[in-house]
Parts: sequence; structure tokens; C-alpha cells
Amino acid sequence: MPISTRLRAGFTVAAVAGLALLGTATSALACTTDDDRAKPVEGKASTCVDAKVPGDLLAAGDLTVTGGTEKDQYLNITAVREGVTVTAIVVKGGPGFNVYVPGKKGLSATPPWEKLRSPFNRGDQLPTISHWFACGTKTAPTKPPVSETPTTTPGQPTSEAPTTTPGAPTTSPAPSGATSAPATTSAPAVVPAGNQNGTGGGLANTGFDNAWLFWVAGVLIVAGGGLLVLLKLRRRGTN
Repeated sequence: MPISTRLRAGFTVAAVAGLALLGTATSALACTTDDDRAKPVEGKASTCVDAKVPGDLLAAGDLTVTGGTEKDQYLNITAVREGVTVTAIVVKGGPGFNVYVPGKKGLSATPPWEKLRSPFNRGDQLPTISHWFACGTKTAPTKPPVSETPTTTPGQPTSEAPTTTPGAPTTSPAPSGATSAPATTSAPAVVPAGNQNGTGGGLANTGFDNAWLFWVAGVLIVAGGGLLVLLKLRRRGTN
């Protein structure tokens, strides 16, 4: 075999061996995770486009979370605000990040989502979380329909039009500038008590009743007459 042919064969074997070693090294550097709910991805991601997941970045107020800081290894999402739909959760730490998709790979479609974490580092250890973000969509919350007919609160009095007594005179407001004179009322004449004789006649009652004087005078006259009679009898007896 010519020397050139041997050299070419040697270079070919060396190239194949080098590619094999490179593939082995690449496999060793690939991210792994102990969470079957997640897809580990090597590299960096800070947006939904970087992570190649659908949806837009959600604000911190759209989710209720615990953990997830640079001192934590786990993230817990306990609630989602009304009108928010989460399409993916990305947890970054170490050389890669884990992608969680609600409703897939055993992850529930609705919260709570607990113990979300990043992939293992190259030492097969779980690193702390460097950052995380969620992607999704938002819809405005529906408002209850507005009632077109007014409702009356139970127990609330309803206004009624004032009623007018039949036959009662109605008063109209006096024209401006006019001075109203005091109303005069005429009452029927009162017949004096004690002088009514059925015919409407008799003296007017002055309030002075002198009938008892006549009785006193009569008693005095009778007593005087009796006294005179008594005196005459005594005189006769002495004579």
C-alpha cells in the first residue's frame, strides 16, 4: 500500500474518532432534569421568543407565587388572575432552563403548580433559580349585563301623588308683590246660657245672678214679723 494511501486512512480514522469524542462531550454538557413535567433546554432565555414558547410575557401581578428568588431552588404558582391564561413557565438556573407547559407532560392545566425548578448543572446538582418568567394571554373580565328596567329596593317607600279631598277648595299661589290680608272668619252668635225660653227672647245674661237676695229679704221680713208678734204677746202677758 502506498504511503499516501496509509496517511489518508489514518486521517480518516482520527477524524471519526474525534467526532465521536466531540459527540460524547456534547452529550455530557447537555442539560438534564429530574422533573418529568419539564423540558430542559441548554442556553439562556429572558423572553417568550428566546424560549420559543407561545404567548406574551405576563406581569408579576398576574400570578400569585411563593419562592422563585435567587436564594430558592423551587417556584410555586398558587393562583392566576381572572382573565389570564398561562401558556408556558420558564425557570432558569445554571447552564439552562426548564420549560413547563400547563396541561402537558403531567403538569395540571390549572394552578397550583408546585416545585418548579431549573435543570441540573454540569455537576448534576440542582442550582438556585437565577430568574423565571411566564408567558400567556390576557382577556378582559366579563361584566354583568346592565339592567334596563329600574329596580325597587324592598322596603323602600314609593312616592305617591298628593290626594285632594273632593269638594275642598284649591288655593293658588298669590302673585308676586301682593300682600295677603289676614283671613277673617265669622262664627254664629252664641245664645247666653240660662236665658233660653224656646222662643229666642229674654234678657241678656250679664253674668250677675241676684235671685238669692230676694230670698234673704223674704227671710228677714218673716223673721221681723215674728219678732213683733212675740213682743206684743209679752206685753199682754205683763199687763
